Amino acid sequence: MCRSIKTLRPPALPEEATEEDMRAAALQYVRKVSGFRAPAAHNREVFDQAVDEITAATMKLLDGVVVRGAAVRD
Repeated sequence: MCRSIKTLRPPALPEEATEEDMRAAALQYVRKVSGFRAPAAHNREVFDQAVDEITAATMKLLDGVVVRGAAVRD
């Protein structure tokens, strides 16, 4: 599922993932799950809300993930 979503944590992504990276991954996920590349006008609000919530969850996840052997971030 969602083969185009890239891993957003080191070492797969050597630099820190940006909010734009996380939002793009969230959008790909919502598109895949909903089956819509772009929602109809009557679904736009719920589609955008899902992208926002998944972006926030992704930020929280990546902020809390500890990768063994990785350098500690400041």
